[in-house]
Amino acid sequence: MAPRKSKKKAAVPVDPDARRSQWLKGLLEICILGVLSGGEAYGYELLQRLDEAGLGSIKGGTLYPRLAALEASGLVEVEWRAGDGGPGRKYYHLTPLGQSTRIEAAAEFHQFSTVVDGLIAGDTQRKTSA
Repeated sequence: MAPRKSKKKAAVPVDPDARRSQWLKGLLEICILGVLSGGEAYGYELLQRLDEAGLGSIKGGTLYPRLAALEASGLVEVEWRAGDGGPGRKYYHLTPLGQSTRIEAAAEFHQFSTVVDGLIAGDTQRKTSA
């Protein structure tokens, strides 16, 4: 019996938007904490600030579950305020735990991103701590 030849599948380019979406899933919470470190904000305002910072358009269906998780974890608190002639809004602000978590996560992310930068550049040698 002759060996079977495997058919190679045609390469499919990776969609940059899909890649960005995957990165954002892992980083959105720390980005929210970072924005809130500058002061309280309501949901739509957070979406605008994240967009202006360069993350692009984020859907409310992505943001609000993350805000709820941050609240449940005690990292943010929510205050409901009546609107000026419009609907009321939930304002989010960091708790002391949220602030310390933001600082800790930022340091961890810095280390992680340094490793990723090295790998992308082709440096596969493991760095050891002194």
